[in-house]
Amino acid sequence: MTDKVIENNRVSIIGEVVSDFEFSHEVFGEGFYVLEVAVSRLSNQYDRIPLMVSERLVDVTQDYRGQFVEVSGQFRSYNRHEGMKNRLVLSIFVRDWNFIDEEEENSKTNQIFLEGFICKAPIYRKTPLGREIADILVAVNRPYGKSDYIPCIAWGRNARFAAGFEVGGKIRIWGRVQSREYLKKIDENEGEKRVAYEVSVSKLEYGE
Repeated sequence: MTDKVIENNRVSIIGEVVSDFEFSHEVFGEGFYVLEVAVSRLSNQYDRIPLMVSERLVDVTQDYRGQFVEVSGQFRSYNRHEGMKNRLVLSIFVRDWNFIDEEEENSKTNQIFLEGFICKAPIYRKTPLGREIADILVAVNRPYGKSDYIPCIAWGRNARFAAGFEVGGKIRIWGRVQSREYLKKIDENEGEKRVAYEVSVSKLEYGE
């Protein structure tokens, strides 16, 4: 059962460590830490992706900034309480961690596969330049009755296809994890720069 569930959420990335470890939480005496890696895109830009790493997997007292790592695991979410609101926090839960010399040319640096269920009606829209986009929120089951809620974004014909998906429908997604900066409005005069994480969809299947 556990292996089957893990198969529905697989991610592997190669990137450069760009932060120190920061303590996140502890479970049954095992400490978990967050750090960020920069993952290159084909466009020569970078995504800054947060990793959730166990202290039993790697020495979290060391500074690995500037080193390249290859990691695999699951893209996970949890709700963090901020005042009166909950905020969805996303990171890659690392199961395997390997140091590599450097990122190889044309290597598959960022891949994800998800199998889950549509948990909100997809939002289809067009940009001012006419580009089609659909926002999809996918619930991916985990062992022990838990689920991860993963925001996904589809483009073009995939967006048109996704516009007709129904809540509760089964979906399979292939793509990449990406980061995106946005301005969160605090009040009339003030905004706060934040980073959102989502899956950029390259291929999707709907239904059984």
